[in-house]
Amino acid sequence: MLDGPGALRWEEAPDPELTGAGQAIVRPVAVATCDIDPAVLRGAFPLAGPYAFGHEGVAEVVATGPGVTGCAPGDLVIVPFQISCGRCAPCSRGRTGNCAEHPRLSTYGLGPLGGLAWGGLWADLALVPHADAMLVPLPGGVDPVAVASASDNIPDAYRTVAGPLADEPGAEVLVVGGGGSPSIGLYAAGLAVSLGSARVVYLDHEPSRLAVAEALGAEPVESPYRGRHGTFPVTVDASGDHEGVRLALRSTAYDGVCTVATVYFEDPPLPLFGMYTRCCTLRTGRAHVRPDIPAVLDLVASGRFDPRPVTSDVVPWEDAPEVLAAGPLKLVASR
Repeated sequence: MLDGPGALRWEEAPDPELTGAGQAIVRPVAVATCDIDPAVLRGAFPLAGPYAFGHEGVAEVVATGPGVTGCAPGDLVIVPFQISCGRCAPCSRGRTGNCAEHPRLSTYGLGPLGGLAWGGLWADLALVPHADAMLVPLPGGVDPVAVASASDNIPDAYRTVAGPLADEPGAEVLVVGGGGSPSIGLYAAGLAVSLGSARVVYLDHEPSRLAVAEALGAEPVESPYRGRHGTFPVTVDASGDHEGVRLALRSTAYDGVCTVATVYFEDPPLPLFGMYTRCCTLRTGRAHVRPDIPAVLDLVASGRFDPRPVTSDVVPWEDAPEVLAAGPLKLVASR
C-alpha cells in the first residue's frame, strides 16, 4: 500500500475471488517499478494514497474461471497494466489502453487514476477480468525478472521505435534520455539496436544511464539539452525536460518522426515552425501496450534484445517497500 510520498507498507487484504466467466486469479512472482513510480514516491506525480501499489509484473496463474482457454493454473504470464476486454471497438483496433468496456484509464496499481477496484500487483494475488484477452504466456527459458517490465515500460519503449523503423528500415535513431522516463528511454535505445537501426545515439547528462545505454549497444553522448544533435529520421524524447523535448524535435529529420514518451505537466514551448518546414511528425500519449507484448517477448526469447542492463536492483519480495522508497532506476522484487 502507498500511503503517500515515501510511505509504503504491507497490508492484509481479502483474497480476490472468481465471480464470472473469463476471469483468472494470478500470483505475481516478479514485479517491477514503472518510471512513474519514483515520481509518485517523491510526491512529484499527483497520485495520493492510500492505494495498492505496482502495475508491472510476471505472474503465475492460480485459478481460472469458465471459458478461459488461453492459460491454465501453473502457467507464467505477463499481466498488462491496462485493463482491456479484447472485444470492444477500441480493443479490436489495438487501442487497449482505451477499452470501452471499463472506465477510462483502468489500470492496476495507479490508485484514483486507474481505478481503485483493480488493486495493485505488489500483492499475493490479483484478479484478471479478461484472462484470454489480457494475459500473455511467458516463453520458455525467459527469466521472469528480466521481463517484469513487459507489462508497461518495455512495450511503451517498443512503440517509439518499432513502427518508425518498420516504415524506414535501418533508419538512424536518437534517444534523448533523462529523468522523465529513464527506463523507457534506455529500453528504446536497446530495442532500436535489436530492430536493425544503422545507428542509435543515446544522449543524456547522467553517466550511469549513459553506461547502461552503451551496454545495450547504443552510442552514448554526454551532453546538455541544447540546440540540436544532428538529424535523425527517428527521435525519442524521454528527458522530462522542456529543453530535452525541443532538442529531440530540432534533431528530427525531414519527414521524420519524434515520439514523446514522458509526461509533461506544463506544456513545453515547441519549435513548430521548424517542424512544419521539415514535415516532422510528433507523437505522444499513453501506450496501448497489450498488442506489442508478444513482439517484445519474441525479441527477448530469440536473444535479440536483453532488457536486463536496465534493471538496477533485484530484491526479495519482502524487502520491496524499503528499497522502493529510495527511488531506484528499475527495481524488480522477486519471489
